[in-house]
Amino acid sequence: MRLYKIAEKDIIVTIESPDVTTKEGNRSIAIKKISGRFSNYPLKVVFENIGDEIIIITAYPLKKKHWR
Repeated sequence: MRLYKIAEKDIIVTIESPDVTTKEGNRSIAIKKISGRFSNYPLKVVFENIGDEIIIITAYPLKKKHWR
């Protein structure tokens, strides 16, 4: 998060209202384009729901040209 200057607010917004969401095993992936942030790349957040807690695995700007 420090490397890409990702704020906690950015992660919360991405998890709560993603543009795209998928599941891989017990991990969820949320992708959201946040205007004016990360050079217009979408933010990808990988997380797990454990009980009533959300554990963030990783978060980074998705720099692929095409994303689903």
